[in-house]
Amino acid sequence: MSASPLANDPDELPALYRELAPWFHLLTAPAEYADEAAEALRLLTRAIGEPPQTILELGCGGGNNASHMKAHARLTLTDLSPQMLEVSRSLNPECEHLQGDMTTLRLDRTFDAVFVHDAVDYLTSEERLRAAIKTAWVHCRPGGAALFAPDLVRERFVPRTEHGGHDGTGDDRRALRYLMWTWDPDPDDTWYVDEFAYLLREGDARPRVVSDRHVLGLFSRSTWLGCFADAGFEAEVVEATHGEDVGTELFLARRPG
Repeated sequence: MSASPLANDPDELPALYRELAPWFHLLTAPAEYADEAAEALRLLTRAIGEPPQTILELGCGGGNNASHMKAHARLTLTDLSPQMLEVSRSLNPECEHLQGDMTTLRLDRTFDAVFVHDAVDYLTSEERLRAAIKTAWVHCRPGGAALFAPDLVRERFVPRTEHGGHDGTGDDRRALRYLMWTWDPDPDDTWYVDEFAYLLREGDARPRVVSDRHVLGLFSRSTWLGCFADAGFEAEVVEATHGEDVGTELFLARRPG
């Protein structure tokens, strides 16, 4: 078994979540998340039986989903990266922001719902995945629900490439374009790699190129469901029906009570 090279340390996160964090919304724009956020709210409402009034997001990143969800619930946003929390604060100043690791966070309060978007992909061992699901459990009120949205499960992994990016608006004369190459160095372990190449342009200056490696967890559907069951959740697999990730498998879990 090969070991993940990514430690559980903010200083060892990919460059996108450290020195390149101010570029984040030029890689993935908040406006693109409206459908995805609406679907998350719909699923959580279905699981709970009524719209959630309070939501804890573990791994909020740049706050893209929160920028749409905050009109419907009171959000508490957490992330391991202090730089990403600053990006989210700039977009969602009315929301509570707290730095913390989703595998160990304890706030001594509960919420109607817990939402974990693709930040869960950075958990590269089953032990850490179980710890994050336990965090969701202890922060979810009885009768509440949790939604986890990984990019991939093992059964659906295929190598791929993707490209995109955005220009700044208004006085922001920056622009970003990226190429992402997804591949799996060892199909027998629990992680794969997204290799990024960013082209970053500031004003009329010649663009510079930065490479960035993202090491991501990859678990089977049965592993996911087993982790939820062991934590005490009643979980099901649902497929995304909106946004760019139609068909992606999500995990909707209800805490009994």
